[in-house]
Amino acid sequence: MSKEEIMKNAMDEFGEIQEYMISAHKENAQETYAKLKKKYLRLKALLNSLGVTLTDIDEIKE
Repeated sequence: MSKEEIMKNAMDEFGEIQEYMISAHKENAQETYAKLKKKYLRLKALLNSLGVTLTDIDEIKE
């Protein structure tokens, strides 16, 4: 898998995870939110290491 494919997949997952996190937060699903946040942080670290600027796409401002 190329760097570009990894980046695209991670960005797609990052967006999806953020949507789930926002829903979990609204529903006060704390345990679900905590699990999603772990994956969110791993994807954020991966994207940062690939040189992706997350300023515009990161909706979870924590």
